[in-house]
Amino acid sequence: MNHSKQHNVHTLRKNGREIVVEGPVPASLLQSLHMHPDLDAFRRPHEQFEALVEISELPEGRIIIAREQDTIIGYVTFHYPDEMERWSEGNMKDLIELGAIEVADEYRSYGIGRTLIRTAFEQEQMEEYIVFTTEYYWHWDLKGSGLSVWDYRKMMERLMKTVDMVWYATDDPEICAHPANCLMVRIGSKIPLRSKEQFDQVRFKQRYMY
Repeated sequence: MNHSKQHNVHTLRKNGREIVVEGPVPASLLQSLHMHPDLDAFRRPHEQFEALVEISELPEGRIIIAREQDTIIGYVTFHYPDEMERWSEGNMKDLIELGAIEVADEYRSYGIGRTLIRTAFEQEQMEEYIVFTTEYYWHWDLKGSGLSVWDYRKMMERLMKTVDMVWYATDDPEICAHPANCLMVRIGSKIPLRSKEQFDQVRFKQRYMY
């Protein structure tokens, strides 16, 4: 499958700061930058930086970043699902995971998350993919945000809906482990019926739930 990547750039000016949102970015650009120390939701910042570089080098990998000068202050990742997860079982070339989105604490009121995701979907780049994200409450910054688990869930749903991702049912054990967890999906306009049906088979392992 040909993974078309069209680089887009936006500039946000907030409180005297100039923030650049751009991507998909190549590894060469990432390697000229460094991570904000607060980007530690998934792993230590330098380890997450290495992961971003690795993803950017994948044929299907996409990294959209927000940066202030040469400091990455936010990012969103897209890649094929992990081989250890059920979402890879269909070996679908047109199924892409929105794997992680993170914005450094002091920048969270600037609308950067929405801009990151919208940039990824510009110019119909994702119309040939089923894009999904798995939201697990244990990844959420409930303490830092001051939100309840349900309010945080609503916030994540609103964020994903900016690119028309919607809630989908599944019998995946990890998602079903807590009622706040959820699967959100966007099916591109160029997705064939056979891919939609195959995705349904991945979503549900128990036939009685079809």
